[in-house]
Amino acid sequence: MMTEGGADMERVLVLGATGYVGTRLVSRLLADDREFKIRVCSRSREKLEGRAWAKDSRVEIMEADVLDRESLARAVQGCDQAFYLVHSMNASSNDFASCDREAARNMVDAASRSELKHIIYLGGLGEDSPDLSKHLRSRSEVGRILRSGSVPVTTLRAAMIIGSGSASFEILRYLVDRLPLMITPRWVSMPTQPVAIANVLNYLSGCLDLDLDGGAAGNRTFDIGGPEVITYKELMKIYAEEAGLSRRCIIPVPVFTPRLSSYWIHLVTPVPACLGRPLAEGLRNPTICTNNDIKELIPQDLYSCRKAIRLALDRMQHHQVESHWTDAGKIWPVAWSNEGDARWAGGTVYEDRREVLLDATAAEVWRPVIRLGGETGYYYADWLWRLRGVLDKLAGGVGLRRGRRSPESVSPGDVLDFWRVRHVEPCRHLSLVAEMRLPGEAVLEFRIEERPDGRTRLTQVAKFLPSGLLGIAYWKLISPLHDLVFHGMLKGLAEATSCHIVQGPIKSLPESMQFQARCPRSPHEPLAEKQAGGPGQQFG
Repeated sequence: MMTEGGADMERVLVLGATGYVGTRLVSRLLADDREFKIRVCSRSREKLEGRAWAKDSRVEIMEADVLDRESLARAVQGCDQAFYLVHSMNASSNDFASCDREAARNMVDAASRSELKHIIYLGGLGEDSPDLSKHLRSRSEVGRILRSGSVPVTTLRAAMIIGSGSASFEILRYLVDRLPLMITPRWVSMPTQPVAIANVLNYLSGCLDLDLDGGAAGNRTFDIGGPEVITYKELMKIYAEEAGLSRRCIIPVPVFTPRLSSYWIHLVTPVPACLGRPLAEGLRNPTICTNNDIKELIPQDLYSCRKAIRLALDRMQHHQVESHWTDAGKIWPVAWSNEGDARWAGGTVYEDRREVLLDATAAEVWRPVIRLGGETGYYYADWLWRLRGVLDKLAGGVGLRRGRRSPESVSPGDVLDFWRVRHVEPCRHLSLVAEMRLPGEAVLEFRIEERPDGRTRLTQVAKFLPSGLLGIAYWKLISPLHDLVFHGMLKGLAEATSCHIVQGPIKSLPESMQFQARCPRSPHEPLAEKQAGGPGQQFG
């Protein structure tokens, strides 16, 4: 049993705690009968603090980057066992294999200088061969690098993970949902052994109890999979049946290269080509368990593919998706958008600021704000937002189909269509960073101010930092649409509260101009005056 303060509890490190598997693993460990002190690490402390388990007394939050040796060394210090659940295969990484190698070497170095007794690594199935995909080859290489150190490593190798929100499952879901007739690569008939996310979590947590001294897990590799060997084509048919869809016609052809497959995945699904291509390439390799020793060491009931798909669909239907493949995205700092910065702080920054005054509480105003996007839409001219999403997809961007993990709540790091949540302060502030293709950087913010008279001001601010002349031209060209789209969105938000609109929506002065209006330019100059009834009109 633990002593007061948890001094005798085993300390477990979870690297990549905000990722798809990491988020769920922490919840799984906290629900376990065993008692752990869990140190969770990610590049963003704000993302960690937004997780459901963040306030648990057994969780210690630490910001760390596996590409930063010093921060990684601090994260490892004092821990007994560590889960290594990080990888660099994301939209912001052009060479994920190189980043993964560097991160693994940093982990070996940090572990050798610590008291760490055991590393548990989740890799990918696939036997070494000249035609092994780049993604699977990288996962195998990371395992070899980790095992080259002095700390014992248990490697679990998995094929496709079936679970609500996983990238592989999202590709399967969107392809089958949207395409009654599919022209597919011929390797959709390649055998694979998918595994349910629940089984993956049980295997991972079970590795903490393996007998290292007896040699059961010291630098050993285990294959983990479900009870069936199946093809991707058969998975598509099972999904269609479980989703209540008509029978899909699937025609494999030899001309579909991984590059063409990735572009098709990019257009039809929310998964971008940079992620779709490595996953599509992985389909050309058989991914079957050849080592089943793990079944005896960590026995459990393995879910069939049909049951795993059924559970994933049920969680999505009831909005209980705990983590999503998009969670791995980075929250860009965009410091240029901070309120109160002088006009010259970040170069040319364009701003569209609008306000509405409501006879409502802050909580009443907050509810429709955090439902923005996804199935709710943008409260006005949704067809224009959908058109923008289509154009973004055609330009190689993320598009609008990513949706959102939950329709009722948002946390830092969450994806909201082609935005990423940058900051959340309940009933006060929501900040979104644009991830669509743009000649610059963009932020959309909502600020809520509850006044002493019981009324609440909702301020909507769109900011854009252009990149060169193209960015400036882009803002000038689309500015006429702002009066339509942003005005309509703010009015729609106000109306969604079902509360009386006292005044507005109206345009207001940009923050930089408000700053100048509050501060005299010299001791001899008067304060700038606002033009009554003009664009800079303010609420009293």
